[in-house]
Amino acid sequence: MKKIYCILAVCAIFTACEGKKAPESSVPTLTWWFYGSTPSNLRDGLKAINEYIEPKIGARLDIKIAGWAEASQRMRTIVNSGEYFDIMFIDLGDYNNFVRLGAYADLTDMLTADAPALKSAIPDMLWDGVRINGKIYAVPTYKDSSKTRFFVWDDKYVQKYGIDITKVHSFPELDAALRAIKQGEGGRFYPLPLSQGSLFDMVYADNYDSMTANLPPIGVALHDSIAKVVSVFEQPDVQEKLRYLHRWYLDGLITPDAPVTLEPPKQLPFFTAIGWPAAVSTWQVNNGVEKYVLEKVFGPSYSTDAIQGSMNAISANSKYKKESLKLIELVNIDHKLRDMMAFGIEGVNFSYISPNMVKLLTADQWNLARYQQGTFFTMSNVEGDPEDTWDQVRRQNEEATPSILLGFVFDNKNVINEIASCKAVYDKYKNELLTGASDPDIAIPALIQDLNDAGFQKIIDEAQSQVSAFKQ
Repeated sequence: MKKIYCILAVCAIFTACEGKKAPESSVPTLTWWFYGSTPSNLRDGLKAINEYIEPKIGARLDIKIAGWAEASQRMRTIVNSGEYFDIMFIDLGDYNNFVRLGAYADLTDMLTADAPALKSAIPDMLWDGVRINGKIYAVPTYKDSSKTRFFVWDDKYVQKYGIDITKVHSFPELDAALRAIKQGEGGRFYPLPLSQGSLFDMVYADNYDSMTANLPPIGVALHDSIAKVVSVFEQPDVQEKLRYLHRWYLDGLITPDAPVTLEPPKQLPFFTAIGWPAAVSTWQVNNGVEKYVLEKVFGPSYSTDAIQGSMNAISANSKYKKESLKLIELVNIDHKLRDMMAFGIEGVNFSYISPNMVKLLTADQWNLARYQQGTFFTMSNVEGDPEDTWDQVRRQNEEATPSILLGFVFDNKNVINEIASCKAVYDKYKNELLTGASDPDIAIPALIQDLNDAGFQKIIDEAQSQVSAFKQ
C-alpha cells in the first residue's frame, strides 16, 4: 500500500506541476523573419526580450533569420509553400507580388483600432508609400526613409595613399583611387571585394526609379519631367559605369570569385552604403575596422522605392495578427525594447552610458540588422556617435528631393507572368554583370534579347500607361 500511495503522490505532484505550466504553454510565440546573420547568443537574447514583452502584449517572440544572399529566395519559398509565420521583414523586392498572392494581412483598419500609437508615430507620407490600391499591408520602418549613398573608405588606406575622398564622387575618380590602393598593396589585395550579397548596383540604382516593379532593367530617370519608362541597361550612363566595373574586375581590383561568393568578407577596404554620417560607427563594428571615413555621393532623394526599402508585414494566415501588430508597435515606440532588439542583452552586449547612449560590449555578437526592426528615433545612440545622430537622419529626410514618381506604385496584375519571366532572366545575368565579371558590351545585348523574348516590351508599355495616367 505504501508503494501505491507513493506513486499516487508522485502523480499528484506531476499533475500539479503540469497545471502550473498550462498557462505558460497558452502564451503564443510569434515568429518574425529577418534578413542577415544570426547572433551567436540569440537564444539568450530572446529570453531577455520575452521576459520584457510577455507582460505587455501577452506573447513571446521567436526570431528566424535568412542569410543575406538567400534571403529573397527564402521568403519566396515561405510564401509559396504556405510555411507558417507571423511577421516578415520585406523590402521593395517582393512586397507587391506577395500582396497580390494574398500573403499579407490588410492592416488598414487594424492600425487605427489596435495600434493607434504606431499609426501616429510614422508620418503619413510613409504610410502612403506602402499602400497598394489604397490598402496598407506592411508597416514602414521610419528611419533614413529617403536615400543617401556614401563611399565608405578604411581610413588606414586613405592615409597611406593620400586619397582626398572629398574629390572622389564619380567613377573616373573612384577608378584612380582604387588603382592607387591596388598598386600599393600588391597583387592578391582587392580594394573592392564584391559578392552575390553585395553587388555593385549603384551603377543603376541611384538614378532610376524602378516604380516598385521589382525589375531593375526597367525604370524612369529620377528627375525626367516627361517620366519616360526606359530599358535601364541600355542607357549610356549605366553602360559606361558597367564598363568601369568590368575593367576593375579584369585588372584585379575586384575579388575574382565575386560572382560565386555568397557573402562579402569582413574588413572591407572600400564599399558603398545607403545611410547617414553617424552610421559609420555601425559599419566599423560590423566589418571589424578601426576607422571608416565616408563621403556623400548621392542624395538625399525620396521615392516610393526608398520608402519601401524596409517594412514588416503580418501573415494573412497568422493566428495572432493583433498580437503581431502590438509587437511591431512596441518595437517602434518602446525605448527599452527598441534597444534590446538593436543591441542585444544589457550588461552582456551593451551597457548604458546615459539614458540615450549605449556602449557596445561585444564586437559583433549581436548583429541583427537594426534597420529592419523599427524606427531609429526611439533607439539609443552608440558611444562615439554624435549626439545629433537621429537629427542627421531627420534632416536628410527633410532635405530630400522627391522623385518625379514619388507615391506611384506599379500595378503588375496585367503583366505578372512577364515580370516573373523577366526577373528570372535578370537573375541569370546579375551576379556576373554587377560584379564586373562579364563584359557589358557582350552581356547587355544578350540580356536585352532574353528580356524581349520574355515579354519585356509588354511590361514597358503597361508601365508607361500607368505612369502617364499618374502624371496627368
